[in-house]
Amino acid sequence: MKMKMKMNAPALLALVGGAALSSFSVSAFQLQHPAATSLLRQRQLHQARGTALGMSSTKVLPGSAELDTPWEELGFEFRPTNSHISITFKDGEWGEPELKKDPYVSVHIGATALHYGQACFEGLKAFCHEDDKVYVFRPDENAKRMQSSCRRIMMPELPTDKFVAAVRKVVSDNIEYVPPYGSGGALYIRPLLFGSGPRIGLQPADEYTFIILVIPVGDYYKGGLASPVDALIIDDFDRAAPQGVGAVKVAGNYAADLLPNTLSKKKGYPIGLYLDAKTQTTVEEFSTSNFVGINNDKKLYVTPRSPSVLPSITNKSLMKIAEDEGLTVEQRDIPLDELETFDEVLAVGTAVVVTPVGSATRISQDGDNNESIKKYEFGDQDDGGIGATTMKLYEKVRAIQSGEA
Repeated sequence: MKMKMKMNAPALLALVGGAALSSFSVSAFQLQHPAATSLLRQRQLHQARGTALGMSSTKVLPGSAELDTPWEELGFEFRPTNSHISITFKDGEWGEPELKKDPYVSVHIGATALHYGQACFEGLKAFCHEDDKVYVFRPDENAKRMQSSCRRIMMPELPTDKFVAAVRKVVSDNIEYVPPYGSGGALYIRPLLFGSGPRIGLQPADEYTFIILVIPVGDYYKGGLASPVDALIIDDFDRAAPQGVGAVKVAGNYAADLLPNTLSKKKGYPIGLYLDAKTQTTVEEFSTSNFVGINNDKKLYVTPRSPSVLPSITNKSLMKIAEDEGLTVEQRDIPLDELETFDEVLAVGTAVVVTPVGSATRISQDGDNNESIKKYEFGDQDDGGIGATTMKLYEKVRAIQSGEA
């Protein structure tokens, strides 16, 4: 199936509270000091003078938190921040949002999240622009995807306006942890909804807890775009059943990947590539991200269409960018052998953004024999493995996220 899409970069920016969120928007939080110039320029000025960066008593600037690691060297790991936000659903309605500093959550021993896995989550990011305004990339899309997850596992849907308002509130309270413009980092926003009411029989809970935690992050894989990752084709485990919950972001999907992911890393492969569970003949997705194949001769951007694949908001955005760059976007089944036709392969998602994949290897499953059966290689092997299309797509989406487009 071929899809034609067009993107107008300036239309991607919409102020929360100042304009309705479009279907493809970056939402701005105007939380910087009204008289502030670029934080990066301020830092350079203060460093030149040999003084510490001052902070307003009433306003806090992005990137002003003190961390144990330079902003430019952040990995993707948990770090404490000021607060998280919590909303409880009880007696058929959502309560008021509360900011909480204690990072621990008290849960009933009979909570359905603990016994039956009734939980879903999301992932999105906030970025600091050069004017020190903080923008969140497409929060309305994350709200819709969480609502889809809720419908599948019978949880109450948090309305989009409440979702976006909660994001605004928790980002505001942690504004100093938003990595500064030019650092390459972002504030990772993790919404989580789980059944907190007690049930012992298999049935939905009568109470639910929604929380959002935020963490400053850098690259998910060490080296980021500069270091293509090697993938292991996983054919001895399945990520999700054909009519299961692969297309929604429920917690159990990721628990199922812990063992194969760990085994892959022990074999020297940072990322796993899953095949379809029914036939083991078509490509589905990477462990934590969508699959994209690029055929430069045919100008194709190809990504799987499957009821077992989680729709990626980053992939959805990249498909529009790719179309605008003259590529034909195809969402369809991808036979495993078609990997030979791709000049470039990408892992795409909120956490990984656009990560180049240098190779995908299938190995023997006989005993401890790790002999390669087939190795597919991608990218410009003479130029660090980074293909031109990969670079262009990465630069375009990052320019949008950082306010440079």
